Amino acid sequence: MRIGVVRVVTGDDPALLDAHGRIVREEFGVDAVSRCIPDQPDGVHDAATFASAAVKVAELAARMEREDGVDALLISCAADPGLAGARAAVGVPVVGAGSAAARRALELGSRIGVLDLTVRTPESVTSVLGPRQVAALVPEGVARTRDLRTGAGAEAAVRAAERLVAMGADTLMFACTGMTTIGLAARLAGRVGVPVVDAVRAGARAAVRAAGG
Repeated sequence: MRIGVVRVVTGDDPALLDAHGRIVREEFGVDAVSRCIPDQPDGVHDAATFASAAVKVAELAARMEREDGVDALLISCAADPGLAGARAAVGVPVVGAGSAAARRALELGSRIGVLDLTVRTPESVTSVLGPRQVAALVPEGVARTRDLRTGAGAEAAVRAAERLVAMGADTLMFACTGMTTIGLAARLAGRVGVPVVDAVRAGARAAVRAAGG
């Protein structure tokens, strides 16, 4: 089985490009291939970058189905840009990391706290969580996914997670896949006392299941 991982942050660092694919291979025991959309070095962080990414994601999904022999595709962005377009363009299952993470969070809790990248939680998440989303926070000083890859950004994310629990969350979920890249779930282990849903892992789990694994 091979999962195609669609990255929405443009870059030429092979390790960063394959960071989520490596998780798919190591934790789910299947093959994975990663590609990124062009011309979006800051990823998806507002309405304009979402709209731009949506078109590119659908195009890249079709290319990956055609060239990479994938059995399912994972859009590795919690905003799920291009999800409907990709599903219309290919014949294999397509999973969005954001909606998959939200569904997984509801399996684990009833008061979901969302760690966000933007002040407006993506619709891919809110449409699934509905009233069971009790709070959402953006880590202080974080406006782009690259901000998380600094020591200050990572610590701000930990503090925001702790605040969400203090606000009544019984489960946390990441609404930014950059939090996977920095290993935030491992940083939170033993510190927050509630389940933590990593969007990349939730999406990969759903993609493997959709592909028949």
